[in-house]
Amino acid sequence: MCNYCEAQESLEKEFPINGNEIKIAEEIQRKSKGKKYDCVLGLSGGRDSTYLVHVARKLGLRPLLVHFNDGFSNPMAGQNISNIVRKTNFELRTITSDWRESKDIKISCMKASVPDMEIGMDLGIASALYSIAAKENINYILGGVSFRTEGIVPLDWNYLDGKYLKSIMKEFGTVKMKKWKANEPSFNFDIKEFLYYSFIKNIKYIPLLYHLDYKRPEAEKIIVKEFDWKYPGAHYFDDLFQSLNSYILRNKFKIDYRRFNYSSLIRSGQYSREEALEKVQNVYEVEDPKVIQLCIDRLGLKRDDIERYLKEKPKLFLNYKSNYGLVKLAKYPIKFLCRLGLLPPSLYLKFFT
Repeated sequence: MCNYCEAQESLEKEFPINGNEIKIAEEIQRKSKGKKYDCVLGLSGGRDSTYLVHVARKLGLRPLLVHFNDGFSNPMAGQNISNIVRKTNFELRTITSDWRESKDIKISCMKASVPDMEIGMDLGIASALYSIAAKENINYILGGVSFRTEGIVPLDWNYLDGKYLKSIMKEFGTVKMKKWKANEPSFNFDIKEFLYYSFIKNIKYIPLLYHLDYKRPEAEKIIVKEFDWKYPGAHYFDDLFQSLNSYILRNKFKIDYRRFNYSSLIRSGQYSREEALEKVQNVYEVEDPKVIQLCIDRLGLKRDDIERYLKEKPKLFLNYKSNYGLVKLAKYPIKFLCRLGLLPPSLYLKFFT
């Protein structure tokens, strides 16, 4: 049995399906009494985050919805968000990044020849959620990720680190990164910023779906009925850049995110192994040629630029400066922080299994 199966088994033991989400909601409500909002909820318009809105409302929570747009949001996901706001009356804050900075980060990651082309998006989302929580004095962030449906992405497929991004931008970037301010979202999100939000502002990240028997087909029926939700076309496709990202990952790095996604679905009994193996024989539907070209055009590149990039020698985060060495030394503190709920529980498993 491989280490990813062992990691999922570990999470299943740590997060049994026993109604603990009710206790969590009660704690959030109790400690947020008198506040306008009791939590921040990141909303992309995709299936998982939309279902999280349903769960939060069912549990009686009062979330402030936060959507991060780095210039590639899917219009269909945008319509889903509009429907959710209209039907729930929850307040929405849309954070739109500086386009020049956002575009330069993606192009710089291509020039760096690494698979982490969405590191800017991921750090931007984290910064948006934490900075809005800090600004509004909210102590809880709800995450819409489920290890039972998504699994744990291999470290060399996706490495998230603010110092790593700064290293890439210093070498390849043409736009100066915006400086960090506690109450303002940016792409500048590193260890010291995280420590500030966690220990000074006392903000906790709660992966609420970890506590639920989350099954995608059943969830889809609920959110279609409740919010008139429309499927964006593929998992992760609330972000149009995933089309070009998936194309590059497959052709340059031989990476297919469906492998760890489908593996978790097999482990949780939602797919058969045969069904998953058959699916990965075909190119993922997210790789829509028209959307790929749209992404290339939006970045101000030409198809020849992409083909030239595909031929360059692949590199990993280990080829650049990062916090990886420091993280490896902090194995037990990270394990402790994960148990306290200050770090996503899967982080320890991602780095140390």
